[in-house]
Amino acid sequence: MRQETEGRNIEWVIAPLPPVEGDPALLRQVFVNLISNAIKYTRPRIRARIEIGTQPADGETVVFVRDNGVGFDMKYVDKLFGVFQRLHLESQFEGTGIGLANVRQIIQRHGGRVWGEGTLDVGATFHFTLPEVTAQPSKEVNET
Repeated sequence: MRQETEGRNIEWVIAPLPPVEGDPALLRQVFVNLISNAIKYTRPRIRARIEIGTQPADGETVVFVRDNGVGFDMKYVDKLFGVFQRLHLESQFEGTGIGLANVRQIIQRHGGRVWGEGTLDVGATFHFTLPEVTAQPSKEVNET
């Protein structure tokens, strides 16, 4: 994503992320889509801030990507994860309208949930959950 961030003043705040179980390529795509959106929708900001982190949860891992971009009106939150649903004009922000739909599908396949929160002209936060990694039972070796 170097081309999209080149010459921009972006403050990156990235917390350590816990281990999760899942398809690495698909989970990478989730991060690519969410981070790309954060980069795109913070473009009007002189100083952008993009934060990636986790929140405590009961029995699951909650990961979020937060930005101080253009945000969105929460009355349209139900449209966010639909295919070809856009909350901003294509002339303002390019895109196909399938990124968040892909995120939802990937996370649901992994047994998780996804949701967004936003405020116009303040920013947006996208959360997703994955089942908590359970400790693998240790294998005992019997020596005779």
